Amino acid sequence: MKNIVFHYLYRDGANYKNLNSIVFDNNLNIELTELADLIGSKLICGEWFYANQWNLPDLHFGTWDSEIDHDFHEFEGVEYTDEPVNTTLDLTEFITTIKQTPWQ
Repeated sequence: MKNIVFHYLYRDGANYKNLNSIVFDNNLNIELTELADLIGSKLICGEWFYANQWNLPDLHFGTWDSEIDHDFHEFEGVEYTDEPVNTTLDLTEFITTIKQTPWQ
């Protein structure tokens, strides 16, 4: 089965964006719909999450502006890909981490 890519971004209050995509090895053939449903069930207001709680790189800009910056990152989607893996984070560990997110 193909690898899975997780797309997310940081968007500050002025709508400046930093984008990132994490490509996971899908050696256990995890179904995309199951992963998308799990992620969706753990997002804040259906869109946001804390990157550090999910062990993902933080995409904040280099300086903090308390008038426009916040802690949330925005989930964009997951999809299958032929791109090579670009993380040492294991997909099953990532799923376990998401499941432990305290809100629903």
